[in-house]
Amino acid sequence: MQRNVRMEDISDGKLYTANDLVKADTGNCEGCSACCKGMGKSIVLDPLDIQRLTNHLGKTMEELLNRHVELNVVDGIILPNLKMTGKEEACSFLNQEGRCEIHEARPGICRLFPLGRIYENNTFQYFLQIHECKKSRTKIKVKKWLDTPNLKKYEEYICKWHYFQKDLQNMMEFQPDEMRKKVSMYILQELYLKPYPMEAGFYEEFEERLCKAKKVFLVTVQP
Repeated sequence: MQRNVRMEDISDGKLYTANDLVKADTGNCEGCSACCKGMGKSIVLDPLDIQRLTNHLGKTMEELLNRHVELNVVDGIILPNLKMTGKEEACSFLNQEGRCEIHEARPGICRLFPLGRIYENNTFQYFLQIHECKKSRTKIKVKKWLDTPNLKKYEEYICKWHYFQKDLQNMMEFQPDEMRKKVSMYILQELYLKPYPMEAGFYEEFEERLCKAKKVFLVTVQP
């Protein structure tokens, strides 16, 4: 999801890599669940997020759409996001004690917070969002905070997914509504709804599907 903001207004002015220390550790968020409420449609899910959730919960994406996930247009493409519910507009995976019921399989955006990513030159770096979390925080290595196995592969995947979406968005600016709908339905079916293997084989399977999608839309469909 693209944000039209200035880095100097939202960050500490520094950029980080996975091996850097950053003041992001919230001490297990004891007594606080503010970032799990009122987030609207901003917790957009990528294919690995869905794979983790479906495997962890033993449910299909279609079943998740019945309660926990919804579909919305994000920068011209229909994508899934976590659903907020109730008077507090809380994440549907937040329990009555204000704790995450899927912490082990939580989405990438949740693992990242209060960090963000800035994308440049076909890669990205991390930055600290200084206004997004009111907890007293201590320093921790970025890679430890992300709590993500095979982090190098994950970062490569995030880059490929981000820049693929960016290319799609640029392409669809010149396409009629019928083509935009066709692209969105293909992405949902082939990159989200179609089951993936367990996480160890996810990246290879995703790469094959992504290459196919690029051939279908970014090569054969020109503006």
